[in-house]
Amino acid sequence: MNPTEIDTSLFKRLRFVLVETSRAGNIGAVARAMKTMGFSELVLVTPKCAEPLTDPEAVAFASGAIDVLGNARIVGSIGEALEGCNFAAAVSARLREFSPPVWTPREFAAHAAAQAELRPALVLGNERFGLPNHIVEQCNVLINIPANPEYSSLNLSQAAQVLAYEARLAAIGDGIDARGVGFHGDAASVAQIEGMYAHLEEALVAVGFLDAGNPKKLMPRLKRLFARTQLETEEVNILRGIARQILKHTPPR
Repeated sequence: MNPTEIDTSLFKRLRFVLVETSRAGNIGAVARAMKTMGFSELVLVTPKCAEPLTDPEAVAFASGAIDVLGNARIVGSIGEALEGCNFAAAVSARLREFSPPVWTPREFAAHAAAQAELRPALVLGNERFGLPNHIVEQCNVLINIPANPEYSSLNLSQAAQVLAYEARLAAIGDGIDARGVGFHGDAASVAQIEGMYAHLEEALVAVGFLDAGNPKKLMPRLKRLFARTQLETEEVNILRGIARQILKHTPPR
């Protein structure tokens, strides 16, 4: 994804709002959770800790996300915090009798990512008391993180991390590489893979591992095995190199 695409995506549209946070360390930890997932807009509503952007605990917990912490805005009301937003989601482990519709983090993320005109906000409350009812009632939806019903309490930064993770997955879309971060080469073509299978079969016959007159299901099973690996061109070349060396050093049968 290039920088232009990110600038118009959920990464720049999503705002995290913390209401009356007590511990400076939790503010720093939320900043870190946000940055690890590519988000940067943080707003604090009447934090209960002094100097939350420069407090040593906040700085320590923010780790490499000092820029997110330092650029956070401090406001005096939820109205100010939500200025410019047209969709707000309250985050709470406690369901309310008169709450807006209850969504999961994944439902919120999918909805927010799909609509470029949406300016969404995630609103998280105080560590001990959560969000007051009057703030929840101002939001469009209430997000409840599915958790162990016998112990569903998440630390503030843990909840923010879950939400940021789901939002990142929704923003990236189906292009995410399920195998993780790291170098990946070009995917091998069907023709390259079929050529490898023929070369490998020839080598297996040469060493007597495969009976050409009675092959049974060996090659189909090998094909199924390799199909699960999503072979890359370089990997196909390695396997063909192995087959080549086997044939080179195996006398004709």
